[in-house]
Amino acid sequence: MRPPFASKVSSLPASDDTHALFRQLETAVREAGALALRAFRTPLKTWTKGKGSPVSETDIAVDALLRQRLTEAEPAFGWLSEESVDDHSRLSARRVWIVDPIDGTRAYVAGNTDWTISAALVEDGRPVLAAVFAPVDDEMFLAATGAGATCNGVPIKASTGNALAGARVAGPKHQLERLAKLWPEIVPIARIHSLALRIARVAQGQIDVAFANGDGQDWDLAAADLLVHEAGGELTTMAGGTLTYNRANPVHGALAAAGRSRLRALMAALREQPEKLR
Repeated sequence: MRPPFASKVSSLPASDDTHALFRQLETAVREAGALALRAFRTPLKTWTKGKGSPVSETDIAVDALLRQRLTEAEPAFGWLSEESVDDHSRLSARRVWIVDPIDGTRAYVAGNTDWTISAALVEDGRPVLAAVFAPVDDEMFLAATGAGATCNGVPIKASTGNALAGARVAGPKHQLERLAKLWPEIVPIARIHSLALRIARVAQGQIDVAFANGDGQDWDLAAADLLVHEAGGELTTMAGGTLTYNRANPVHGALAAAGRSRLRALMAALREQPEKLR
């Protein structure tokens, strides 16, 4: 199948074989989504890790499938996944696959639909290829550096303008409550368990602003970061900084995503009135 960016990806370095990598990424993520969907809403073996984070047997199966599919052609690429033991050799790799086998495992186990498969190829700390797949709704979000972003092959764009009053906003409840102190007219969006999907909705223009708590990790963010960037928006720290991936510690602080003009207006307003967000 001809990749949606075929006419544009060719402008990227030919030596990287970008077309093949892009096809490989989309095919692998679709296959992973099909695997996860077959087990969805069936009895699953589950357990917890770390600070009570849920894991299912499907997370592990999807992780194994993606690792096999994505590393078989380019074994020199590094690998970072939520469900794999961290191999620190990735830190010396220029290109790294960063994967969340199921972003929104809690929703997946509960039988809710807002979970995704998220994968990105990161080069020198920034994503260059990205796929976020929502299997239940059959939505495939794809992006490549300099080539735009699509959902099911149709170009997507973040919402334009800089108005904050009336903006559709998604994020943790406490952040929405604080933001409402500044702009009571904001339109809160029901929680989206998959952080990657929450940010993809910004790239798609269905949400104007999305927030993330200060515990997002590379695998939650890398693919969605490229999607929103290529759709005319940005994902930044609350100080406006660009995210860097494949660091020794893959955890990020509080973040916001929006169209570029709206994000600049948001950051300026938060700097001017920080006391109202306490």
